[in-house]
Amino acid sequence: MAAVLDALESQRVKWGIVTNKHARFTEPLVDALGLAQRAACVISGDSAAHPKPHPAPLIMACERANVPTEHSIYVGDDLRDIQAGKAAGMRTIAAAWGYLGDGDAIHDWGADHIASTPEALLDVVLGLNVQ
Repeated sequence: MAAVLDALESQRVKWGIVTNKHARFTEPLVDALGLAQRAACVISGDSAAHPKPHPAPLIMACERANVPTEHSIYVGDDLRDIQAGKAAGMRTIAAAWGYLGDGDAIHDWGADHIASTPEALLDVVLGLNVQ
């Protein structure tokens, strides 16, 4: 993912982190990975009034990043990520690598796109002409 983030930043594409993990877990990890200064926003599960699949955390992220939801893409590795992105009015990409959880097959989540690798994710994001 480091190369993906570097490429996004080189194209001036803002990116952020939205997770259902509480801030007491999220913030030390994001800091240790050196991502806190790079991310346009970091939203934890206890940052908004409701966690995903509610759209509130994604809407909060867009407000903090100063990017309209309709110009945003949400990438997730769980059905609730895609549900939250759709509910927020974003385009969605399902990440088909890493943790996918148990339940519905990724092709049944209703994402706008499915990326099989981080490199494929970059191709999709840059191909969508994001701001």
